[in-house]
Amino acid sequence: MTQTQEKQTALVNDNLGLVHACANRFRGRGAEYDDLFQAGCVGLVKAAKNFDESRGFAFSTYAVPVILGEIKRIFRDGGAVKVGRTLKEKARAALRVKEALETELQREVTVSELADKLGVDLHEAAQLLTVSMPVISLTSDDESETRQFDIPVPAPDEALTDRLSLHTVLDTLSEKDRTLICLRYFDGLTQTAVANQLGMSQVQVSRREKVILTELRKKLLA
Repeated sequence: MTQTQEKQTALVNDNLGLVHACANRFRGRGAEYDDLFQAGCVGLVKAAKNFDESRGFAFSTYAVPVILGEIKRIFRDGGAVKVGRTLKEKARAALRVKEALETELQREVTVSELADKLGVDLHEAAQLLTVSMPVISLTSDDESETRQFDIPVPAPDEALTDRLSLHTVLDTLSEKDRTLICLRYFDGLTQTAVANQLGMSQVQVSRREKVILTELRKKLLA
């Protein structure tokens, strides 16, 4: 396992409590808790793969919106987490491309590199990687599948979840700033693409993005 993979695994293992906290927000809305948790774990894995610590904000700040987005997908799709045949085929093709690229480069490829090779955005590349991952049971032994073990996670705290969630703090931004952040972090657009949509230069987007992220971080950690 590479150092990058070890970091991603550590982020997932250390932040399962975020998934529980986010899933609890949607209890009683017609979906099974196990489905909510499973979807949240998909979001957590995506967040771990795409997190860039050099941006200067906490992993939880980045991960919570991603986790919530995957959980809300259940309600948009009308059921539990499902993987269609087309997506499975695309995931298998992406995995072959990933393996070939790693053989060529003699190292683990990043999500960005895979996205460029496939000609897709970061979100789709992360989704394809997630689909291609083997299913891991959190409650059974690998050999007998009979032994159950507990995962140590902090007790869900609604106040903590509310503070971590970006939905509240995003409402405090101006419409243009909110659009900039949504395009960058929810839609996965590049700074250049955002600049074209907002009538700004790439440099202006970069500078404004840093200011907004600093403001959001202060509010989330207040």
